[in-house]
Amino acid sequence: MTDIPDPRSYPVPAGRFARAARMGGLASGLVGGVALGGAQALVRGQRPRLSDLVLTPANITRLADRLSQMRGAAMKLGQLLSMEAGDLLSPELEAILARLRAQAHVMPPAQLKQVLQDAYGAEFRTLFRSFDTRPLAAASIGQVHRAQTPDGRALAIKLQYPGVKGAIDSDLDNAAALIRWSGLWPRELDLGPLLAEARAQLHEEADYAREGAALARFGALLQGDDRFVVPGLDAARTGPCALAMSFEPSEPIETLAHAPADQRDRAVTALLELCLRELFEFRLMQTDPNFANYRWRPDTGQIVLLDFGATREISREMSEAYRALLRAGLARDRDAVMAGLAEIGFVKPGLAPAHRQTILEMSDMGFDLLRGPDPFDFRGNDFADRMRQRGMQIGGERELWHIPPAQTLFLQRKIGGLYLLATRLGARVDIAAMVARFV
Repeated sequence: MTDIPDPRSYPVPAGRFARAARMGGLASGLVGGVALGGAQALVRGQRPRLSDLVLTPANITRLADRLSQMRGAAMKLGQLLSMEAGDLLSPELEAILARLRAQAHVMPPAQLKQVLQDAYGAEFRTLFRSFDTRPLAAASIGQVHRAQTPDGRALAIKLQYPGVKGAIDSDLDNAAALIRWSGLWPRELDLGPLLAEARAQLHEEADYAREGAALARFGALLQGDDRFVVPGLDAARTGPCALAMSFEPSEPIETLAHAPADQRDRAVTALLELCLRELFEFRLMQTDPNFANYRWRPDTGQIVLLDFGATREISREMSEAYRALLRAGLARDRDAVMAGLAEIGFVKPGLAPAHRQTILEMSDMGFDLLRGPDPFDFRGNDFADRMRQRGMQIGGERELWHIPPAQTLFLQRKIGGLYLLATRLGARVDIAAMVARFV
């Protein structure tokens, strides 16, 4: 095990008190900046709003950097807010959240050694022939390292940041209070449901035993489907704060964009079909569509599936509600479509006729994609632009502002992420025929 410095390294504050102090220091810095800015504005005869004083370039940078350094729940909340309500957020808040999606600090070597010792004991070096201290990936809950067992097997080891699990609730409460105080969050949107969902998701993702079980379940469900590779769980090196699995050589899925068209089409078809199987057959879905969770093997054309921390059970009722909604959309039954959207919690009941029409027009655009008859070309169409314009219209009609229930949110996030990936790869897929098999 060689200590190689990483320019991205920054120690994770461990423990609830240390993390609360960091958040308190951030709040104090913001308050100080607001007070100074307000005093200067008053001298100039101005009466600025609080949000104008908070959302200075310096404060935006300070807030994004501190949340990124803390990692854990505060960083994850920012990412969730961006994904679930991005179209309704101010440009300033979206700028902060975009930085949280892109930034990834890593633990310095000394802290990494302590985490390994806490996970495996003082003799942790005997479990590995080699261990690369430079992480393969870093995220809000933990980071991933490549290692080799004494008998020569290549592993990927996911290590949880110290103190993150025990500070989830306090982190979220502190971050939410800061967001509310700053005026960054629209008053018309109830932050409570997203906060509750972030809390539940973080506790699940911090449970590495749960993630290991989900990894094994997906491996069993996809056994025999040679389009996919699921890493094998190494139970002997897996514990509450460490998840060990086979290392599967592969390349970023984005490299497929340069592959022949038939390879791109096959890969995207496989991923979209897998999503439908998760919804209608497995009733078990890996709900995080981050591109990094999909990898590609050019030599075999296989897709390596990673990161099962966000795996969710889908109730039979929700699965059948989506099936009914798809049938209604394909049959152009608008009343049934509205009933289906209400059933899954996508819209509020009792919408005015004008708002109902807005929702139906947006739904029709989506269902047109599923009706065929030709394969859908993700690169050669303006579907995303038209949907974005319609979404901006909805964002301007505050009666339509609504956060759906968790299962709907996660499924919509998964579908949206796969659409973006298919567009990035420029694939053509016969979506109508695929959907017909499940509906």
